[in-house]
Amino acid sequence: MPVYRLGSRGTEVMEIQAVLSKIGYNPGPIDGVYGRQTEEAVRQFQRDNGLTADGIVGPATYNALERFMLGYDVYTIRPGDTLYDIARRYYTQVYKIIVANPGIEPFALIPGSTIIVPYGIDVVDTNINYTYEILRKDLDGLKARYPFITVGVAGKSVLGRNLYYIRLGTGPNQVFYNGSHHALEWITTPLLMKFTENFAKAYSEGRSIGGYNIADIWNRSSIYIMPMVNPDGIDLVLNGLKRSNPFYNDLIKWNKGSTDFSQNWQANTRGVDLNHNYNASWELSKQAEASYGVFGPGPTRYSGPFPESEPETKTVVNFTRSHNFRLVLAYHSQGEVIYWQYGALTPPEARRIGNLFSQVSGYALSETTGITSYSGYKDWFIQEYRRPGYTIEVGRGRNPLPISQFNKIYRDNEELLLLAAVI
Repeated sequence: MPVYRLGSRGTEVMEIQAVLSKIGYNPGPIDGVYGRQTEEAVRQFQRDNGLTADGIVGPATYNALERFMLGYDVYTIRPGDTLYDIARRYYTQVYKIIVANPGIEPFALIPGSTIIVPYGIDVVDTNINYTYEILRKDLDGLKARYPFITVGVAGKSVLGRNLYYIRLGTGPNQVFYNGSHHALEWITTPLLMKFTENFAKAYSEGRSIGGYNIADIWNRSSIYIMPMVNPDGIDLVLNGLKRSNPFYNDLIKWNKGSTDFSQNWQANTRGVDLNHNYNASWELSKQAEASYGVFGPGPTRYSGPFPESEPETKTVVNFTRSHNFRLVLAYHSQGEVIYWQYGALTPPEARRIGNLFSQVSGYALSETTGITSYSGYKDWFIQEYRRPGYTIEVGRGRNPLPISQFNKIYRDNEELLLLAAVI
């Protein structure tokens, strides 16, 4: 594995800084730059955990930090252990251990057996650039802490990355939320992941959120979430182009000779704009490309050689067809608007529901124009099922939105996400 030290930079350094900060060390700004303050925070962590205090994150130190990134440890019961003692040792609470270990007998612990011990910290960080690798860790951590949630793989990206889905609830009313069709709009992934964590935590504690009874929603509805539709594109934006990418030379050509994908790349790794690759007025989207200066694969608005040409869009279509969704939300950025129409096929109730979403989020109900009116996921869903579908554009500014906007974005959308499950 890589070694991180003074002068290192990147999303992995940002993740290290975030976890150090979360567990009580002070790495300085969480900016992805391994400076003196981060080095000193690592040294202090190493001293406190019986590691060589050299200020370098090598394999041993990374493994020790990774437990906190995942949010749990696997503990082997020793003679005389009690859940209270274990919880105190891990700065956590007894009920969290019980939730993570269904069927455990709190007063009959078996020496030599292993249990999951959640730490007394949240799993999902909302102050870092959110990569595919972080998504994988967070799903691992959430599933371990909340084993009642379902985590699965709906399909694969072009480069073979998993297209994960989550299911919250067991009820018959099925809804579907997805994020990050567009690579620059990765901030929608931590939005859906933080919602997942808060929902699961509230359910485990028997709590409501904002007046919504979470146990009632759990029993009435099944919320399906695909938090990252375009992991290959996000990797290009956040981690840069790697020599191992089989489209390396093509991508540079499609990106007008540049190896910098961090400010303009919305497409997948084949240069296809996934939200223009659905079979809903796809021909109109294709015809409009030239007027936007699009003549083949590139950063945005290329609709692909045919509808559903990409494994990512095919996966979303197949996943939708295998369920009975009452409504869908496709999360994008930016503009703080909600798009709700697809011509004459828009269901009559869509405006009423859209108005309620607008009220709870503060986002304006709006209509698409030009090429954005064609071949998106919510367009396809409305066309196929004549049921409400919405594109939610979070935040304001220029993509990629800075993670500093996250807290406002989350506040604006939490009630909308709850309401969509019961409306």
